[in-house]
Amino acid sequence: MSERVALGDYVLLILDIKRKYLIKVREDGELHTHKGIIKHSDLIGIPYGSFISSSMGYKFYIAKPTIRDYIEKFTRRTQIIYPKDAAYILVLGNIGPGSRVVEAGTGSGALTCMLANAVRPDGHVYSYEIREEFLKEAEKNIEKVGLKNWITLKLKDITKGIDEKDVDAIVLDMPDPWLVIDEAKKALKGSAPLISFLPTVNQLIKFLPHLKEKGFFDIHAIELIEREYQAEPDKLRPRNVIIGHTGYIIYARAPYYKGV
Repeated sequence: MSERVALGDYVLLILDIKRKYLIKVREDGELHTHKGIIKHSDLIGIPYGSFISSSMGYKFYIAKPTIRDYIEKFTRRTQIIYPKDAAYILVLGNIGPGSRVVEAGTGSGALTCMLANAVRPDGHVYSYEIREEFLKEAEKNIEKVGLKNWITLKLKDITKGIDEKDVDAIVLDMPDPWLVIDEAKKALKGSAPLISFLPTVNQLIKFLPHLKEKGFFDIHAIELIEREYQAEPDKLRPRNVIIGHTGYIIYARAPYYKGV
């Protein structure tokens, strides 16, 4: 993407911290808001980081969308993993350029996109999903972000087998990850991480004994709480709403698999 807005670009127009609009610039497009209208054609050629005034004179800043911006605007039927959890999953999994990662389930494709963004240009994400309608929705979201070259979507029950071998990490966002442990053990490199995201303590209690029984080690269970501050020098204070409990992140290293 160039440093100036071009026809066909996705652009984030920011009125304030709560009102942000993700648009794809079309020749005859218009953004209608309660603060006025912005013609897409007026954006073309304007540098990112500058602003444009609406028909009512309100200032909208022009920004390149980040992965988080895209995901916040995704169409979705399922709850997505919050950036605070996704970012920590990337760190725990040592997921970066060149990593080969297996994921289940795909859902809306939010975590899939964050994984793919981390592994490019030489890595790949293989994402398993059992519901075709979710997979179709994820495919549209992935296309919008421009990450389809680094993602293979699979309409398959991961508990029935993982096609990939010697992968660098497996990330599970599914209600019953204990059903995948045997297959994960076969697919992971020795000492590579298995990471699971679980919303309830009941699932956590059930999952942990299975990991130990199957020889996984260096096991951790983590909960992250996010509190944002009101970033105004004369009103600096915590915001009234925090992102509290979203789920537990369970991390474990795979034992060496001897093929038996």
